Amino acid sequence: MTEEVTCLQGAGKPNRDVGSIDPHKKESRVSSLTQRWLTALIAIPVVLIFVWFGGWWAFVATTSVVVVGCLEFYMMLLHVKQRPLIWISLGLSLLFLVSAMLPEQRLLILEIGVGASILLSFPCFFWRKELEGALIDWALTLVIAFYIGWPMSLLLLLRQFEPAVFHPASGALLYLPRGMWWLMTVFLGVWSFDGAAFFSGRRFGRHKLAPLISPAKTREGVVGGLLACIIACLVTTVIPLGVPWYLSVLLAVLIGVAATLGDLSESLIKRQTNAKDSGQIMPGHGGMLDRMDSVLFVLIVVYIFAELVAK
Repeated sequence: MTEEVTCLQGAGKPNRDVGSIDPHKKESRVSSLTQRWLTALIAIPVVLIFVWFGGWWAFVATTSVVVVGCLEFYMMLLHVKQRPLIWISLGLSLLFLVSAMLPEQRLLILEIGVGASILLSFPCFFWRKELEGALIDWALTLVIAFYIGWPMSLLLLLRQFEPAVFHPASGALLYLPRGMWWLMTVFLGVWSFDGAAFFSGRRFGRHKLAPLISPAKTREGVVGGLLACIIACLVTTVIPLGVPWYLSVLLAVLIGVAATLGDLSESLIKRQTNAKDSGQIMPGHGGMLDRMDSVLFVLIVVYIFAELVAK
């Protein structure tokens, strides 16, 4: 009888647990989305400016990204009591970048950098007070450099030194070198894929892509992202770079796959290190790695494609 009275008393009350949306959560999502767009509107022109100038200007910008990214990775690892030798990670990453700027000495610099990193990193763990986890820390020391520094060095190799030219006084002459078009393919491909995947996933997403790593990502979102990426690649490669349309479509698919794998890889890192974001340097986006995770993998794909197919 008591149970019946309790049920009747609650019958006229609105059910807050079913079909209701917390207004505070809704406002938080809207605010986060607004921050994402504002940050993108500021960051995208900055990226394009450094891509335009190329050369040592691009080197300075890339070095800043690599340093911040390596430090973010290191701080995440500290959450799970891993202590790689970050100074060796940074040094090897910078050597990767320098080797890209000095192509004639590139092989020698890479040989010295990788060799010295191995020779120096192992002995640094010999005199640790606690040897538990030392081997993992040694591996992570090299992993940080190869995960962040190596792909970013390919960005410099793609751009190279050929300057862009804009002379409005002589009939609005605009010349964009091939290296700039390749980087435009990287960035516009990733941006279009991420944007379309985000909105198509929210609108049509039904099937989870990798629920244990990134529950918000769906297969429908990936399909939407691929369609947008194909359009972006056709625009940046067919006419400017002379890439056949079918190879451009193939490149777009590879970019979409690489962007997805890069995103999921960083999500796995955050899961393993109990971190929500890699940092807070970019409002609405998180850290530098949260924005560069897809680009890191895409740079590898586009560089290999440019070397094997487009030359």
